[in-house]
Amino acid sequence: MSRLVRASGALLLSGALVASSAVAAGADTAEDPAFTLTVLHGNDPESQLLHASADAGFGGAARYTTLFRQLRAEEAAGGGTGEAAERGVVSVNSGDMYLPGPELAASLEEGAPFYDAIVANEIGYDAVAMGNHEFDFGPDFYARFVGDLTGDTRVVAANVDVSGEPGLAALADSGRIAPSTVVETGGERVGVVGALYPDLASISSPRNVVLDEVVGPVQAEVDRLTADGVDKIVLISHLQGIAFEQRVGQELTDVDVIVAGGGHEVMAAPEDALVPGDEITANPVTGDPLHYPLVVSDAEGGDLPIVTAGSDYEYVGRLVVNFDDAGELVSVADRSGAVRVSGTGEDAVEEDATVRAEVTEPVAAHVDSLAETEVAQSEVGLDGTRDPGVRTQETNLGSLMADALLDTGRRRAEEYGVPEPQIGIQNGGGIRNGSVIPAGPLTVLDTYSIAPFANQTVVVPDLPRTQIKELLEHGVSAAPAADGRFMQVGGVNFAYDPERTAQEVDAEGTVLTPGERVRNVVLHDGTVLVADGEVVDGPPVSVATIDFSARGGDMYPFRGAPFTVVGTTYQGALESFLTTTLQGRVTAADYPEGGSGRIVVGEEATDPGTPVTGTLEQVREPVREGVSAHFRYSTDAPDSDNVVALFAEGTSPGDGEPLATAKAHKSEGRTAVRTRGLGTGEFTAYLLDGDGAVLAGPEAFEIVPRR
Repeated sequence: MSRLVRASGALLLSGALVASSAVAAGADTAEDPAFTLTVLHGNDPESQLLHASADAGFGGAARYTTLFRQLRAEEAAGGGTGEAAERGVVSVNSGDMYLPGPELAASLEEGAPFYDAIVANEIGYDAVAMGNHEFDFGPDFYARFVGDLTGDTRVVAANVDVSGEPGLAALADSGRIAPSTVVETGGERVGVVGALYPDLASISSPRNVVLDEVVGPVQAEVDRLTADGVDKIVLISHLQGIAFEQRVGQELTDVDVIVAGGGHEVMAAPEDALVPGDEITANPVTGDPLHYPLVVSDAEGGDLPIVTAGSDYEYVGRLVVNFDDAGELVSVADRSGAVRVSGTGEDAVEEDATVRAEVTEPVAAHVDSLAETEVAQSEVGLDGTRDPGVRTQETNLGSLMADALLDTGRRRAEEYGVPEPQIGIQNGGGIRNGSVIPAGPLTVLDTYSIAPFANQTVVVPDLPRTQIKELLEHGVSAAPAADGRFMQVGGVNFAYDPERTAQEVDAEGTVLTPGERVRNVVLHDGTVLVADGEVVDGPPVSVATIDFSARGGDMYPFRGAPFTVVGTTYQGALESFLTTTLQGRVTAADYPEGGSGRIVVGEEATDPGTPVTGTLEQVREPVREGVSAHFRYSTDAPDSDNVVALFAEGTSPGDGEPLATAKAHKSEGRTAVRTRGLGTGEFTAYLLDGDGAVLAGPEAFEIVPRR
């Protein structure tokens, strides 16, 4: 049995080593290899077509295309010391070729091409793996992408059965989708096998696409290839994290290289230049830096290098491996590593002219149009960071998203024949902007950055209270660790104790270990659902959420409960909530920094207080300059100090004194507010109590000049 060690500019075969990326020195010499193979790989491009998210001087599909082609030409022409004269190159991508969001939205415009497919075609991959995000818009959309691939690019997945989806099945019948492909390069045959995360249905929308476990189907395909005389095999897998690839690699035989995808790990040699702000990721198994390559022992004790290279068109991975006459892997060239995609400095590359003209420019124009359309003003920064953030605790942006789902479910309940939901649940993993959006304008582009996926807003009616507690238990079952299942909530406050027993469920949402963390649950109307950790008997509760969660995504224990889609995505729900219900204004009072206490650690939930509701409606339009503005109002908190108050556009209660007021002391009635001296323009009206708290509003109206 042989192992890889470092000697003479390469990793050479030597003694035993387990799951390490730091390779010890040992051998003095090595026989000249018979064949050198360069594996050029991309990972998780995810529609980041324009440039790196943190620095416009790096990344971008146009620069990436130039660099990939440049490296391929260089590798085909020759290599370094200790490499063979006979050499070849394979070009692969480990999946997530696109991601719902503002840049992919450009491909959704009527008559637009599939921009991500144009990039893939210009790069000219030999093979690409399936990623989970390929199914976010469903199998039909993915079939469009695969159908737009040209040349010899093949989509490979050994553990995926697409026969239940006609569009993808037709592509499989034509050979565009297959378990593997064989690439002829430099006079040698190289097999490329694919694999996809087996629990795909829990994180995306594969519909009738069927997933198997990984090791069995992959090994069967590897065995078929080796029986056909293929002795160099690359596995390109998308298993959501390199720890999974490590486990799989240790159970396989006759695989020479694994290109991992889905985890976004930055794996690089210590001397590799990184995109500013990036650091080499720690190995989740050992805690050591993920130096390039990571080497594990396969099922027979042989060395198996695993590589990945970040995401978002920021790096091209270059793995250079040497084989002997028998087709055995004997070394990995020391120059292997991640090559950053740069537009500045000594390693800068020019943008590919075709990709710039056919992709970058039209996509940038589309994104610019989204960025110019304002939907709201926020008084407060909105926190969408991950950890700590939406995957670990309540945040104000998480509450805003959950409220948007709840609001949409309530407003559309009658239209879609469902009960009005009392609770909104948004999984933290579905909030994707990953940052604090500063106070100020919110644009359509911001809503796509927050809620980029194709998740539909749904209502799950009449769940028993025991199941409501199970859902809440699941949301906090990974705490304090960051996890996409952590829930942001609307319409409810709850307290939990992370020191108590966490819930465990299986893939079908069956509770294996009942959680004991959720201690107290109170709806915002004051109804107690859980007290002292015990469910309080009472009527069922309806939930607004996203179809991803309702179908068991993140293993939420809805367990097949029926749900109704209410006609919009979660991005659409957010945009509508901002523009319609909130009237374009996110206040610090409603969404304070740090949250409003909806989710707390402890035994007692935050008291939601007695909710006060009201309505306010303008009854005469237009309002002429100097003429009173008339309003109809109602409230369940009538008081002699209540007033209808007028404010200039852009201001609200708490910003200053009202411009004018009129008494509104009844439970319902009409009142007229004098506008003399206010001039013309846009104004807002609120129904306020004696302390200035908002009972209803804002109601926008305009004062126009006298005739």
